[in-house]
Amino acid sequence: MPHKHNAARRHHIGKMKFKVTNWAEYEAGLRGRGSLTLWITPEALAGWAAPRRKTRGGQPLYSDLAIETTLMLGMVFGLRLRQSEGLLSSVLDMMGLDLPVPDHMTLSRRARTWKPSTRSNDRQHVADGHIHVLVDSTGLKIYGAGQWLEEKHGAKSRRGWRKLHLAVDADGGEIIAHSLTDQEAGDAQIDGRIGQFTADGAYDGEPSYDAVLRHSVGAKVVIPPRSNAVERPNAQASCQRDDHIASMRIDGRLKWQTSSGYGKRALAETAMGRYKGIIGPRLRARSFAAQQTEAAIGIVILNRMLACGRPKSVRCKAPTAATK
Repeated sequence: MPHKHNAARRHHIGKMKFKVTNWAEYEAGLRGRGSLTLWITPEALAGWAAPRRKTRGGQPLYSDLAIETTLMLGMVFGLRLRQSEGLLSSVLDMMGLDLPVPDHMTLSRRARTWKPSTRSNDRQHVADGHIHVLVDSTGLKIYGAGQWLEEKHGAKSRRGWRKLHLAVDADGGEIIAHSLTDQEAGDAQIDGRIGQFTADGAYDGEPSYDAVLRHSVGAKVVIPPRSNAVERPNAQASCQRDDHIASMRIDGRLKWQTSSGYGKRALAETAMGRYKGIIGPRLRARSFAAQQTEAAIGIVILNRMLACGRPKSVRCKAPTAATK
């Protein structure tokens, strides 16, 4: 942000430097993310087969846990459904476990109706505490008819995409809620009580304030208003927005960002970059239901990788004139 107001002398503005204080622990966690060592608990072994249904129709062979395990291994190592099937089969053989492995057709079909066996965030969070939520969204490419025409015949077409909404805990950096929608609508649904809600200017408007305050009365909403925004004293739900407008008019946008803690929103952008860097910038599944499953399992993977090890960084002090 300072570069926008100092473009003529931006080369004189020093870049902030940080130092990781737990590098050995963090490096071990990074290596652990690629480990092939697996543990299967007795509870997982008992729940591998699907429970017998009491209604009419065929009996399912695999539980949602078995489907989730196979899809998760494939996403971690960037494999297609057939290769995911082969990887899990070889791992179970090396472990000496006589468990059936879902074939690729079963994985494709069950991905449309998959339900998480555990909470997608899989995090240790105090249920009674107030969460500082950071919200952001990004686009994920999908493969559709337009892409087929372009590859087959060279015809230019507009690429289709889905919108991924993420809600990130500002304290731990974990993704606590997510939602995959089309280009038009949708937002992540948050279960916990919100203490502060921080989002970018795309969420500016009375509907965002109303939705947050209905969910958690008394929550602090930090959304930068538009440059031409005006105060609306008669709007009860937007009184915080009026305070932001007045603060920016008196102190300026940069000082408002510091006082309101808006800078923490960068953690949401970091989570977006982590998703696209590790999981990928596009969705492989073709149907919308399977795409939602793919995104949900990707969130589980990111949270578990983050739990393996995260850096603890501190800002380095700028050198003084005496120490230069």
